[in-house]
Amino acid sequence: MTTLLAMPRKIIHVDMDAFYASVEQRDDASLRGKPVVVAWRGNRSVVCAASYEARRFGVRSAMPATRAERLCPEAIFVPPDFSRYRAVSRAVHEIFRRHTDLIEPLSLDEAYLDVTENKTGLSTATRVARTIRQQIREELHLAASAGVAPNKFLAKIASDWRKPDGLFVIQPQDVAAFLPSLEVGRIPGVGRVTEQRLKQIDVRTVADLQRFELQDLQAQFGKYGLRLYELARGIDHNPVVANRRTRSISAEDTFERDLPLAETETLIRRLAEKVWAGSQKDGRVARTVILKLKTSKFAIYTRSCTPAAPPASCEELTTIALSLKDRFDTGPEQRFRLVGVGLSNFRDAEELSLLFKE
Repeated sequence: MTTLLAMPRKIIHVDMDAFYASVEQRDDASLRGKPVVVAWRGNRSVVCAASYEARRFGVRSAMPATRAERLCPEAIFVPPDFSRYRAVSRAVHEIFRRHTDLIEPLSLDEAYLDVTENKTGLSTATRVARTIRQQIREELHLAASAGVAPNKFLAKIASDWRKPDGLFVIQPQDVAAFLPSLEVGRIPGVGRVTEQRLKQIDVRTVADLQRFELQDLQAQFGKYGLRLYELARGIDHNPVVANRRTRSISAEDTFERDLPLAETETLIRRLAEKVWAGSQKDGRVARTVILKLKTSKFAIYTRSCTPAAPPASCEELTTIALSLKDRFDTGPEQRFRLVGVGLSNFRDAEELSLLFKE
């Protein structure tokens, strides 16, 4: 009896290098070769993007703008222009569509492409990735890094392997040799808190993680234990989902120490900017703002607001998120370990205009 084996997928993850900052440098020759920070100046602003010249000083996205200024006093601050970035992102996606219709955007600057079967007749996924990068460079004058692999998990890791302006390929037969030395912090979903929990059980690399049986990881991490077990072995069955519609978007962070409610404002502002930037990828509009808090005893509370008019700017989103903070009835002794900001109830702009016309 002959067993038919499923053909491995051919997945590309494309990540535009320092996208917002690169667009600014492309459009303004005076910024080229200089440390550019895309952010509003001020105590309450965070970095949306940093050029590689600025990154050499330790500047990173989502960092408070004041810290970026301290790390790189010569940085040139440029206020973000999301409408321009969206236009460039659409041009990038036009290039993607020459090769495949199976495109799953993650944000304005990155996407998964399934090129198991491609529209241009190129013989390998590596050639498709190389062609896409060349077309982006020649037509848009921007650099993109790409990773090629048999699944989304590995493709995303590969795209970061030779940044900036790099291409890295993980062939199916190379997965077993590639994974063991990988730091567990590179695994999707392993944030700072999970990484610390893994270190407590002497897990620092994927090789360390591979020593654990499935039931042991499930006992430690619940449902996520299965995901850890599979990813440690290079298993990821998640398909590229084209035309995925945004339902909600959120960002959260765990404090280094538990904080009273009054001290959460700075992080709420930072998370609001991150969520706003992420919400701009497909032109849809969110009607509902959500604020999430987790206490030091792991109790989770959320508050939401659906204003008469959706937030039209990062400043409006931030104002609403901060107003939700005041709706938590907690005493001064209450401490929190996590805060999150989210947007949900997304609508098309046309649908929204009809809604408010009625």
